[in-house]
Amino acid sequence: MDTDLRAEGFDRVADRQLPLDSIAQGMSFGEGPVWDRRKKVMYWVDIIGNTIWRWTPGVGREVVLRPSRHANGMTFDREGRLVVAGWCSRSIWRFEHDGVIKTIAEHYDGKKFNSPNDIVVKSDGSTWWTDSAGGLVIPGMVAEDVQRYLDVQGVYRLSPDGTAVTLAIADCAYPNGLAFSPDEKQLYVNDTMQGLIRVFDVNSDGTVGPGRLFHKLEGAEAGVADGMKVDVEGNVYCTGPGGVHIVGADGRLLGRLRIPGHCTNMAWGDDDMQSLYITTFQQLLRTRLKIPGVAPW
Repeated sequence: MDTDLRAEGFDRVADRQLPLDSIAQGMSFGEGPVWDRRKKVMYWVDIIGNTIWRWTPGVGREVVLRPSRHANGMTFDREGRLVVAGWCSRSIWRFEHDGVIKTIAEHYDGKKFNSPNDIVVKSDGSTWWTDSAGGLVIPGMVAEDVQRYLDVQGVYRLSPDGTAVTLAIADCAYPNGLAFSPDEKQLYVNDTMQGLIRVFDVNSDGTVGPGRLFHKLEGAEAGVADGMKVDVEGNVYCTGPGGVHIVGADGRLLGRLRIPGHCTNMAWGDDDMQSLYITTFQQLLRTRLKIPGVAPW
C-alpha cells in the first residue's frame, strides 16, 4: 500500500510502503469494525448485506447475526459487551453476555432517533453516538419506518447508568465518525456533508463546549469523512478522499494511507494494537503502523 501527502512527522506513524492484507471480501457495504481484545477476534458489519461478521485469525469469518437490521457502527463497553449503532432499528443495542440482544436507547424527547451511525463508549461508562438521517433515504439500507421525527442530526450521550439520553451536540449537518482524544478531554466529530472534523472540549458533567474546526479534508478521489479513530499519541485517523487521512493533534495533515476502494471505517487490532483494520464497501483489509491505537473499552 502506498502513502502520499507525507509531511514532517509522518515517518513516526507509517513507513512509505506498507503491507496490506485482504482479510475478507464480497461485502456490499463494509462498516463498523471493532477488535475484541479478550477473544482476539474482529467484528464488522455489512450494512446492505444486513449481517454482523466475526473473523478469527487462523479460522476465518463467520456470521454473528443475520438479519442485523442493517447495523452500522460498533464498539465494546467496559463489561466487554458488543454495543451497536442500530442504523435501521433506529436504536442503540448490545449483546448481553448470554447472547441476548438488549435495546439500551431508542428515543430522545419521546421521539425516535433518525439512524444511529457511529458509536463510542467513554471510560466513565457513558455511550456516545452520531445520529444522521441516511438510514431513512439511502437505497438498500433503509428502516421499515422512514418517518423523520427529529429535526436535528446530532451527537447523543447515554448516561453511565443507562437512564438518561441527552443531546450533546446539535449543530451538525451530517455527523458520522466520532472519537475521544487519549485523555478523553476532547471529542472529535466529523461531518460527511461538510467534509471536515470538528473538536469539542469535554466537561466533567458530560456536556461539551462549542465546536471548533480541527481539520478540513481535501482531495478529489473517492471517499468521504466517515469512520474515525485516534492513536495513543493523539493523532486522528479519518476516512476521506483517497483513503485514510492521518492528522496530527495540532490539526495538521501528516499524510494519507492510499486505500484501494471506497474506505468506510477502521479499527485498531491485534495484541499490540498496531494493526489497522480497514473496511471498504467490498473488503476488510489490514495494515501495520508504528504507533498503537487507543483501544475500545
